[in-house]
Amino acid sequence: MSILTIAMPKGRIFEEALVLLRKAGYKLPPEFDENRKLIIDVEEEGLRFILAKPMDVPTYVEHGVADLGIAGKDVMLEEERDVYELLDLKISACYLAVAGMPNTKMSDVAPRVATKYPRVAAAYFREQGEQVEIIKLNGSIELAPMIGLSDRIVDIVSTGRTLVENGLVEYERIVDITSRLIVNPVSYRIHDEKISELVTRLSKVVTKEGL
Repeated sequence: MSILTIAMPKGRIFEEALVLLRKAGYKLPPEFDENRKLIIDVEEEGLRFILAKPMDVPTYVEHGVADLGIAGKDVMLEEERDVYELLDLKISACYLAVAGMPNTKMSDVAPRVATKYPRVAAAYFREQGEQVEIIKLNGSIELAPMIGLSDRIVDIVSTGRTLVENGLVEYERIVDITSRLIVNPVSYRIHDEKISELVTRLSKVVTKEGL
Protein backbone atom coordinates (compact mmCIF):
# COMPACT_ATOMS: atom_id res chain seq x y z
CA MET A 1 0.00 0.00 0.00
CA SER A 2 1.34 3.43 -0.93
CA ILE A 3 1.68 5.90 1.91
CA LEU A 4 0.37 9.47 1.75
CA THR A 5 2.23 11.93 3.95
CA ILE A 6 0.17 14.86 5.25
CA ALA A 7 1.73 17.88 6.98
CA MET A 8 -0.57 19.43 9.57
CA PRO A 9 -0.19 22.38 11.94
CA LYS A 10 -0.55 21.82 15.65
CA GLY A 11 -3.39 23.39 17.59
CA ARG A 12 -6.89 24.36 16.50
CA ILE A 13 -6.48 23.45 12.80
CA PHE A 14 -5.11 20.02 13.73
CA GLU A 15 -8.04 19.31 16.05
CA GLU A 16 -10.68 20.42 13.56
CA ALA A 17 -9.00 18.55 10.69
CA LEU A 18 -9.03 15.32 12.72
CA VAL A 19 -12.79 15.68 13.14
CA LEU A 20 -13.19 16.04 9.36
CA LEU A 21 -10.95 13.05 8.62
CA ARG A 22 -12.84 10.85 11.06
CA LYS A 23 -16.21 11.92 9.63
CA ALA A 24 -14.80 11.08 6.19
CA GLY A 25 -14.31 7.51 7.43
CA TYR A 26 -10.61 7.49 8.18
CA LYS A 27 -9.88 5.36 11.24
CA LEU A 28 -7.52 7.41 13.38
CA PRO A 29 -6.73 5.91 16.81
CA PRO A 30 -8.02 7.80 19.88
CA GLU A 31 -4.50 8.32 21.22
CA PHE A 32 -3.69 10.19 18.00
CA ASP A 33 -5.12 13.37 19.53
CA GLU A 34 -2.82 13.33 22.55
CA ASN A 35 0.27 12.06 20.76
CA ARG A 36 3.33 14.24 21.22
CA LYS A 37 5.28 12.65 18.37
CA LEU A 38 6.11 14.83 15.37
CA ILE A 39 5.62 11.98 12.89
CA ILE A 40 2.64 9.67 13.35
CA ASP A 41 1.96 6.64 11.14
CA VAL A 42 -1.53 5.23 10.66
CA GLU A 43 -0.55 2.16 8.67
CA GLU A 44 -4.05 0.68 8.30
CA GLU A 45 -5.13 3.81 6.40
CA GLY A 46 -1.88 4.24 4.49
CA LEU A 47 -1.34 7.68 6.03
CA ARG A 48 1.58 9.39 7.72
CA PHE A 49 1.18 12.73 9.50
CA ILE A 50 3.91 15.31 10.08
CA LEU A 51 3.06 17.83 12.79
CA ALA A 52 4.63 21.22 12.07
CA LYS A 53 4.48 24.95 12.67
CA PRO A 54 1.69 26.48 10.53
CA MET A 55 4.11 28.57 8.44
CA ASP A 56 6.22 25.49 7.65
CA VAL A 57 3.44 23.32 6.23
CA PRO A 58 3.51 24.77 2.66
CA THR A 59 7.33 24.49 2.65
CA TYR A 60 7.18 20.77 3.45
CA VAL A 61 4.60 20.25 0.72
CA GLU A 62 6.48 22.32 -1.88
CA HIS A 63 9.68 20.36 -1.29
CA GLY A 64 7.89 17.02 -1.45
CA VAL A 65 8.64 15.72 2.05
CA ALA A 66 4.86 15.82 2.48
CA ASP A 67 2.46 14.93 -0.32
CA LEU A 68 -0.36 16.97 1.17
CA GLY A 69 -0.82 19.63 3.79
CA ILE A 70 -3.49 21.53 5.65
CA ALA A 71 -2.74 25.23 5.86
CA GLY A 72 -4.60 28.43 6.60
CA LYS A 73 -5.22 30.76 3.67
CA ASP A 74 -3.23 33.41 5.58
CA VAL A 75 -0.15 31.18 5.39
CA MET A 76 -0.77 30.46 1.71
CA LEU A 77 -0.99 34.17 0.88
CA GLU A 78 2.16 34.98 2.85
CA GLU A 79 4.33 32.06 1.73
CA GLU A 80 3.34 31.89 -1.98
CA ARG A 81 4.66 28.35 -2.35
CA ASP A 82 4.52 26.20 -5.49
CA VAL A 83 1.64 23.97 -4.41
CA TYR A 84 -1.91 23.32 -5.59
CA GLU A 85 -4.95 24.18 -3.49
CA LEU A 86 -7.35 21.24 -3.70
CA LEU A 87 -10.15 22.00 -1.26
CA ASP A 88 -11.41 24.67 1.09
CA LEU A 89 -12.03 22.68 4.27
CA LYS A 90 -14.05 25.58 5.75
CA ILE A 91 -12.49 25.05 9.19
CA SER A 92 -10.69 27.43 11.58
CA ALA A 93 -12.50 30.44 10.12
CA CYS A 94 -11.05 33.84 10.96
CA TYR A 95 -9.83 36.88 9.04
CA LEU A 96 -6.88 39.21 8.59
CA ALA A 97 -7.48 42.77 9.74
CA VAL A 98 -5.79 46.09 10.34
CA ALA A 99 -6.03 47.22 13.98
CA GLY A 100 -4.51 49.76 16.34
CA MET A 101 -5.09 52.03 19.32
CA PRO A 102 -8.49 53.80 19.34
CA ASN A 103 -8.84 57.39 18.12
CA THR A 104 -5.39 57.50 16.56
CA LYS A 105 -4.30 58.63 13.11
CA MET A 106 -1.72 57.05 10.87
CA SER A 107 1.60 58.91 10.71
CA ASP A 108 1.90 61.37 7.82
CA VAL A 109 5.17 59.83 6.61
CA ALA A 110 5.58 56.04 6.22
CA PRO A 111 3.41 54.85 9.10
CA ARG A 112 4.73 51.76 10.80
CA VAL A 113 2.79 48.50 10.58
CA ALA A 114 3.75 45.49 12.72
CA THR A 115 2.76 42.03 11.50
CA LYS A 116 3.59 38.34 11.10
CA TYR A 117 2.50 38.77 7.48
CA PRO A 118 4.86 41.30 5.85
CA ARG A 119 4.08 40.23 2.26
CA VAL A 120 0.31 40.38 2.73
CA ALA A 121 0.47 43.67 4.66
CA ALA A 122 2.74 45.36 2.12
CA ALA A 123 0.49 44.28 -0.77
CA TYR A 124 -2.64 45.50 1.02
CA PHE A 125 -1.32 48.98 1.80
CA ARG A 126 0.18 49.25 -1.68
CA GLU A 127 -3.29 48.59 -3.12
CA GLN A 128 -4.63 51.33 -0.85
CA GLY A 129 -2.02 53.72 -2.24
CA GLU A 130 -0.37 54.04 1.18
CA GLN A 131 3.38 53.89 1.75
CA VAL A 132 4.16 52.15 5.03
CA GLU A 133 7.11 50.74 6.92
CA ILE A 134 6.59 47.07 7.70
CA ILE A 135 7.96 45.72 10.99
CA LYS A 136 7.99 41.91 11.10
CA LEU A 137 7.24 40.32 14.46
CA ASN A 138 6.75 36.67 15.33
CA GLY A 139 4.42 36.96 18.32
CA SER A 140 2.37 39.27 20.55
CA ILE A 141 1.59 41.57 17.62
CA GLU A 142 -0.97 43.44 19.75
CA LEU A 143 1.85 44.74 21.91
CA ALA A 144 3.41 46.82 19.10
CA PRO A 145 0.99 49.79 19.06
CA MET A 146 0.63 49.68 22.84
CA ILE A 147 4.34 50.39 23.36
CA GLY A 148 4.71 52.76 20.40
CA LEU A 149 6.55 50.38 18.09
CA SER A 150 3.94 50.73 15.36
CA ASP A 151 0.92 52.81 14.32
CA ARG A 152 -1.08 49.77 13.22
CA ILE A 153 -0.92 45.99 13.16
CA VAL A 154 -2.06 43.44 10.60
CA ASP A 155 -3.03 40.22 12.32
CA ILE A 156 -5.46 37.32 12.49
CA VAL A 157 -8.77 38.05 14.21
CA SER A 158 -11.00 35.22 15.36
CA THR A 159 -13.43 36.49 17.99
CA GLY A 160 -11.89 39.94 18.45
CA ARG A 161 -11.53 39.30 22.16
CA THR A 162 -7.73 39.70 22.16
CA LEU A 163 -8.02 43.13 20.54
CA VAL A 164 -10.60 44.28 23.08
CA GLU A 165 -8.65 42.95 26.07
CA ASN A 166 -5.60 44.91 24.91
CA GLY A 167 -7.49 48.13 24.23
CA LEU A 168 -7.20 47.92 20.44
CA VAL A 169 -9.82 48.50 17.74
CA GLU A 170 -10.24 47.02 14.30
CA TYR A 171 -9.88 49.49 11.42
CA GLU A 172 -10.14 47.45 8.24
CA ARG A 173 -10.90 43.86 7.35
CA ILE A 174 -8.48 42.56 4.72
CA VAL A 175 -9.46 38.98 3.82
CA ASP A 176 -11.44 36.04 5.21
CA ILE A 177 -9.39 32.99 6.15
CA THR A 178 -10.15 29.26 6.28
CA SER A 179 -7.93 26.18 6.13
CA ARG A 180 -7.14 24.57 2.79
CA LEU A 181 -5.99 21.13 1.65
CA ILE A 182 -2.87 21.61 -0.48
CA VAL A 183 -0.80 19.18 -2.54
CA ASN A 184 2.65 18.86 -4.05
CA PRO A 185 2.27 18.96 -7.88
CA VAL A 186 4.45 15.87 -8.42
CA SER A 187 2.67 13.90 -5.69
CA TYR A 188 -0.64 14.83 -7.29
CA ARG A 189 0.44 13.01 -10.47
CA ILE A 190 1.98 10.00 -8.71
CA HIS A 191 -0.81 9.42 -6.16
CA ASP A 192 -3.69 10.85 -8.17
CA GLU A 193 -6.22 8.09 -7.36
CA LYS A 194 -5.58 8.04 -3.63
CA ILE A 195 -5.52 11.83 -3.38
CA SER A 196 -8.71 12.12 -5.44
CA GLU A 197 -10.41 9.65 -3.08
CA LEU A 198 -9.31 11.72 -0.07
CA VAL A 199 -10.61 14.92 -1.65
CA THR A 200 -13.93 13.29 -2.56
CA ARG A 201 -14.47 11.93 0.94
CA LEU A 202 -13.59 15.23 2.60
CA SER A 203 -15.71 17.21 0.12
CA LYS A 204 -18.76 15.15 1.04
CA VAL A 205 -18.23 15.90 4.73
CA VAL A 206 -17.72 19.62 4.12
CA THR A 207 -20.87 19.76 2.00
CA LYS A 208 -22.93 17.67 4.44
CA GLU A 209 -21.83 19.82 7.39
CA GLY A 210 -22.85 22.92 5.47
CA LEU A 211 -19.42 24.38 6.05
